[in-house]
Amino acid sequence: MTTAPWRDPALPAEARVDDLLARMTLEEKTAQLYGVWVGAATDGDGVAPHQDEMTSDFDWDELITHGLGQLTRSFGTAPVDPALGAQALARAQRRISEAGRFGIPAVAHEECLAGFTAWGATAYPVPLAWGASFDAALVQEMAHRIGRDLASVGVHQGLAPVLDVVRDPRWGRVEETIGEDPYLVGTIGAAYVRGLESAGIVATLKHFAGYASSAGARNLAPVRAGVREFADITLPPFEFALREGGARSVMAAYTDTDGVPATADPYLLTELLREQWGFTGTVVSDYFGVGFLKTLHRVAGTEAEAAHAALTAGVDVELPTVHCNGDPLVEAVRAGDIPESLVDRAAARVLRQKCELGLLDETWSPEPTGPVDLDSTANRVLARRLAEESVVLLSNPEGLLPLAPDTRIAVVGPRAADALAMLGCYSFPSHVGVNHPALPTGVEIPTLLESLRTELPDAKITFTEGCDTTDPDTSGFEEAVTRSTEADVCVAVLGDRAGLFGRGTSGEGCDVADLQLPGVQAQLLDALTATDTPVVLVLLTGRPYALGRWHDRLAATVQAFFPGEEGGPAVAGVLSGRVNPSGRLPVSVPQTPGGQPWTYLQPPLGLAGEVSNLDPTPLHPFGHGLGYTDFTWEDTADAHARTTTDEGHDVSVTIRNTGAREGTEVVQLYLHDPVASVTRPDVRLIGYHRLTLSPGEARRVTFHFHPDLSAFTNARGHRVVEPGALELRVSRSSTDVLHTTHLTLTGPERRPGPSRQLTCRTTTT
Repeated sequence: MTTAPWRDPALPAEARVDDLLARMTLEEKTAQLYGVWVGAATDGDGVAPHQDEMTSDFDWDELITHGLGQLTRSFGTAPVDPALGAQALARAQRRISEAGRFGIPAVAHEECLAGFTAWGATAYPVPLAWGASFDAALVQEMAHRIGRDLASVGVHQGLAPVLDVVRDPRWGRVEETIGEDPYLVGTIGAAYVRGLESAGIVATLKHFAGYASSAGARNLAPVRAGVREFADITLPPFEFALREGGARSVMAAYTDTDGVPATADPYLLTELLREQWGFTGTVVSDYFGVGFLKTLHRVAGTEAEAAHAALTAGVDVELPTVHCNGDPLVEAVRAGDIPESLVDRAAARVLRQKCELGLLDETWSPEPTGPVDLDSTANRVLARRLAEESVVLLSNPEGLLPLAPDTRIAVVGPRAADALAMLGCYSFPSHVGVNHPALPTGVEIPTLLESLRTELPDAKITFTEGCDTTDPDTSGFEEAVTRSTEADVCVAVLGDRAGLFGRGTSGEGCDVADLQLPGVQAQLLDALTATDTPVVLVLLTGRPYALGRWHDRLAATVQAFFPGEEGGPAVAGVLSGRVNPSGRLPVSVPQTPGGQPWTYLQPPLGLAGEVSNLDPTPLHPFGHGLGYTDFTWEDTADAHARTTTDEGHDVSVTIRNTGAREGTEVVQLYLHDPVASVTRPDVRLIGYHRLTLSPGEARRVTFHFHPDLSAFTNARGHRVVEPGALELRVSRSSTDVLHTTHLTLTGPERRPGPSRQLTCRTTTT
């Protein structure tokens, strides 16, 4: 038997795809350009915007006769036992292969934002917690384990990471982001991509681009970012993840920027992404994003026009189900309204990726290999490590923490005894499980109350909720105050309930008008801090909240951003002292709740000054975090230096642990540009290094700075390195500067190309 060239794994992918495309009908080619979503809800309780109105019935048996591009969320739509789900997915793939002339299976994709979004899979900390860890290596390890779990059940593509940079913390999806700084988002995001891709899973970068810059922090609202903000803040994390992570897919954002929807933007998806950056993978729409060109953006009058606009821009696959790229597209091509070459271009990209995944090989099999365990002991150990590293000690002015082991503790608050307080909106129990109230969570999630009792067995611990997360009822305040006054210390556990589209206080579509604690939790905290009992505030949230109101009234403040299934023991470990906190803020914590959505990346006029009575200075700055040991910074580099616009310079500092226990310092390098041709952020992060030291131990950290790291987009739209004075600030946070090197760049202005240096390499001696 002669094997067709497209089946021959010895041939280059391009040759195989060219041969296959030449054999396919128009219907077979377009079938590669959409997914299907079996079992998607149509009752208003969906997991995607407008899911109920954009999802329609289809004849599965008829549809798959032409083949199929993608299968949507076989595990993440409804509860399914993972082992049985793997078998069901294999059966579906066999049916797809047997139904079409070419026997090509679909790419199966799933969400994996905070772990595989499947029942029984490990619920890791949310991305904002990854940012708080400042530990790219650990995030990469986590992503590799997530990828292995996805692959073990037959999944090929993961819809993560989110690389949106926080611009307004009122936005509901802040919990899904890594932080408010593009360097932090880029380095952590690229690490996640490397981990996922190392397991053979196609990583999909979200949301390209500008989604987090929506006006008024409203989900899907228009983006009014300027050209330089877009180039210097929004886009760099995607460059990191493509160049240094090797991502093979990109998801177009829902939003429009200056009137052009991302899904219909040829500059963004073709000229920039492919021609300038050299991307060769697939571009997928966000869920229903192609149809939204007609229904929400109104830049297309019909489904066929929407398909035409998206294909022209560079979208290859319509997700999550067929709406525009099916019959409407075929009919428009037959009528001569849409060039078939656009279909061929997209189909070639899809098939090339399937070729890379082995899905065109005759030896491909859908059968799962080996046992399925999506919440292994190794997973949980890793989830605990990341949770522990991500907890941020914001304040501890009198040293009340760690808690004494035999103290009387009143635990108060609506988040203390609720397992879902640990999870973000894309963890399965919060994302899907809430629609199945009788369903067990599928994984063990110790609450903070349970964990604290385990952590401090000799302590006398009482508990009362005091109030609900969102309910305005204050009748529980009296008991909460009584419990607190009877104790030596009150631990107030407050925060968010993750949800979707207004069904929570944080999460997709759960935007807020201000940064006040949800519900009546602020009033509860007022009542508790009015007693003589010291109050330790523990926040389990998906965004920062304004804390200036209680700054001088709290004995300590601990911030955890939805720390996952092992978050309870992690936070309890910080309270007991078993864990020496090392998390640092990936977002600023504001003073006041209203009117000043703010990130630290501000030019001079964005800072406090005499021109306005409003002071936007945060209570706790980006990069801030405390621990239970002391460090001294000594033997710093020269205070003045010179180099050229294309030659590097090293900046070093010696860190010594002068405390009584092992601890971790996060050494941060910031750039200040005193004079530039356009206004620049006062400071911005360009490097960091986590350093763990034993008592008395010292290590020297060296940042290998390259002038490319000072590049920005000038008034003519060119990325440039300008000669002149710079300040390299070695810091504990964006405001806590320990040493400054005044560096002069000499020589001509330089335009670094697409291969410019993105990261600041560090070494220790």
